[in-house]
Amino acid sequence: MSTPPDSNADTHPHQSTRTIVHVLRHGEVYNPKGILYGRLPGFHLSETGQAQARTVADSLAGHDITHVVASPLQRAQETAGPIAAAHGLSIAEDDKLIEAGNQFEGLRVAVGDGALSRPRHWWKLRDPFTPSWGEPYLQIAHRMLAAVNSARVAAVGHEAVCVSHQLPVWTLRRFLQGDRLWHDPRHRQCSLASLTSLVYEGDTLVDIVYSEPAGASDPTVAGA
Repeated sequence: MSTPPDSNADTHPHQSTRTIVHVLRHGEVYNPKGILYGRLPGFHLSETGQAQARTVADSLAGHDITHVVASPLQRAQETAGPIAAAHGLSIAEDDKLIEAGNQFEGLRVAVGDGALSRPRHWWKLRDPFTPSWGEPYLQIAHRMLAAVNSARVAAVGHEAVCVSHQLPVWTLRRFLQGDRLWHDPRHRQCSLASLTSLVYEGDTLVDIVYSEPAGASDPTVAGA
């Protein structure tokens, strides 16, 4: 398993300033009803999620973190807390890092269970490519890239952490890799409290490094 890249690593003499933006998915959420909570307020980290946030902070303790920014949602802010505290930083807030909009918000959406088994909801599933049930993938990718670019400028020559959510992080990664944006959610490589680290030389993205400081999690678990 990869470890988060370090901006202090040696670079070749001809290369520009190295900046790393670590895009972090939040930790596990306390969600006993297993709903898709989306942008609903009041969903906080579980005890496991809090431990995951501390583990990520430990993994980044030796890194040159100079900027921490998070989605306004509580679970993202709580995940950012230990990292910001370890580096003596405050947490900036960026609405562009927020969870994707979704018309199934507040409902159970496990396959064969809840909302997806009810015919009145099937019309929302008519277009998996945009998708028809929520915020367009391209819109998610563009706002996430804007958030990353803002963080990169704020931490130029150092490292930044952006705390967001599974679908926005995975959509951003696919966009940067040149992959099609529609996908099977069961195959996302974006575990709880995972890092998708974007390595820049000057303004140019030169590498994407994925790591799981807190271990792997199942992408098919609704409401995680």
